[in-house]
Amino acid sequence: MGFRSSLISLLALIVLAVPSTAAIAAPSSGAVVFSRLTQRTETKNVAGEVPKPGEAPKTETKTIVEGGLFAVKDGRLNQLTEEPTDTEPAFSPDGTAIIFVRGGHLFSVRADGSGLRQLSGGSALDSKPVLSPDGRLVVFERRAGPGATADLYTVRARGGGLHPITTSAADDHDADFSSDGRTVAFVRSAAGNDDIVSARPSGARQRRLTRTAGLDEFEPRFFAGGILFSRGDSSDTPAAYADVYTMRANGTKLKAQVRGAGSAYVEDVSADGHTLLFRRDQGLWVKRIGPTVARKLCQLPDQSETNGVFSSDGRRVAAFVAAEERESLVAIDVVDGRQRDLAQGADLSEGDGTTIGPVISWQPVRGS
Repeated sequence: MGFRSSLISLLALIVLAVPSTAAIAAPSSGAVVFSRLTQRTETKNVAGEVPKPGEAPKTETKTIVEGGLFAVKDGRLNQLTEEPTDTEPAFSPDGTAIIFVRGGHLFSVRADGSGLRQLSGGSALDSKPVLSPDGRLVVFERRAGPGATADLYTVRARGGGLHPITTSAADDHDADFSSDGRTVAFVRSAAGNDDIVSARPSGARQRRLTRTAGLDEFEPRFFAGGILFSRGDSSDTPAAYADVYTMRANGTKLKAQVRGAGSAYVEDVSADGHTLLFRRDQGLWVKRIGPTVARKLCQLPDQSETNGVFSSDGRRVAAFVAAEERESLVAIDVVDGRQRDLAQGADLSEGDGTTIGPVISWQPVRGS
């Protein structure tokens, strides 16, 4: 499968608070996290070199790479880490910690960027951490090297206890935990097809849930009634397309949720398991899962690959949008579509040399 959420970009951390199209009191909210990588060239005269009369001074040019994880909260943009390879942040369910990828390994920090701890190491490349609902386990993808197939592993969120879920010759990826933490659903790419498989976090009871020759099932997310997923052609070619379906957790009772009129790719499911966020035609849409009509929330920047994500109460969606020739991180009200600029007008893209990571994560707030 060609992941819709590509892997190597970087993030910075954010929280929500400022109106962009309407001035209304901002609700209390946790931080939103993302990674950002900036590359720029710097040219200066060579130290100690004195040019001869009529000659231009000798110069040297070097590339400066800066970045890390950033947070936006209450309209303020703060840098949490200063390592340019930091990316793919994921908040713990209680909002106190962030698991992320640094240089191909998993690390954790407190929500304020302190307390750095390494969770995985070795020569393998680790990516796409997802935390269990109780916050104790992290499931992630592990590859022997760039371009290699992935297996799924778990590691304790506080370190130690690395354990394989899968060790197949296939490419196993894009995992999600059930709400009770007892099951992991993921995509298995083999023999030219993507199918959805479930297993216990221990690796036991592996079960193939879809078997559709010529069709791919991908981007699985648990919802209140089972598993929601994209179905179509997951390749990175002009033939790619997708619709959104649901099924029970055992693979039965298949139902179409979004079909036709443009491809629809799963982005997120609200914490209560009842609302779908999906991407269609460079826009973000929401839909109550079931026989209801979808509504468009916003338009995304051209070629945007950064995900949209629900707040923990499901009332808002955080996303990067195009605004006044810059990219803005906004919170969008799910009911009325009003937007609030989370970083108070800061240009997060900072020109052509900046890359925003593909993953943003919204800090859970107690009681929401």
